[in-house]
Amino acid sequence: MSDGPSASPSSASPAARREALVEALAGDLAPVRPLAPPSLRALGWLGAVALLALAMSPFADMETLARRMATPDLRYAAAGAGLTAIAAALAAFQVSVPGRSRRWALLPAAPALLWIGASGLGCLRGWLAPGSGAAEGETAHCFAFLMSVSLPLSALLVLMLRRACPLQPGLAAGLGGLAAAAAAALLLVPFHPHDATLTDLASHAVAVALILALNGFFGGRILSRSGIPDLGQSPTRR
Repeated sequence: MSDGPSASPSSASPAARREALVEALAGDLAPVRPLAPPSLRALGWLGAVALLALAMSPFADMETLARRMATPDLRYAAAGAGLTAIAAALAAFQVSVPGRSRRWALLPAAPALLWIGASGLGCLRGWLAPGSGAAEGETAHCFAFLMSVSLPLSALLVLMLRRACPLQPGLAAGLGGLAAAAAAALLLVPFHPHDATLTDLASHAVAVALILALNGFFGGRILSRSGIPDLGQSPTRR
């Protein structure tokens, strides 16, 4: 009695086909170095901010800074900006990891409220004390400082986020923009020898909003090119 015909590949069991597919896909894969935890990567970016602050420190008037930090609203505004930078950077790296909750985006909310509220109180105090506000041209200088510091910090953070191939590139980039803007606001404090006026505060708000918009748009596009589309966008039908 002769043996039956040998089984063709198409007649193999589903389990065997899956195993063959996995072997075929994994055959040419090169070893990939795993990313560091989000907290460590955020710490790396914050370290770059600290190095920038150290490089700028010789040009700061530390005596005036110490005197101004004795004022509660200025102290709280600086603390709020610093905490916002830390929280937003950590949130950006957290949401860039596939599977992490979008709720991480709420992490910088509380320190951002402290930053905004204390800055508003400083503006009110400056209004009640005439002569303590910015001199003519200082507002433009502050705006230029915020933009020139925020942009490179944003670019660095986006490049660091890109390695994670984030599933939510727009959100991650926006949080990165907030972190960079808050860090720039903190670095501005030693070079901001006057109390904030309404015009001064408005220029700061415009600078922060512009950084967020640029980072969300361009940074989101850069991150989305890492190979995974934004989950908030519907896939294009072919």
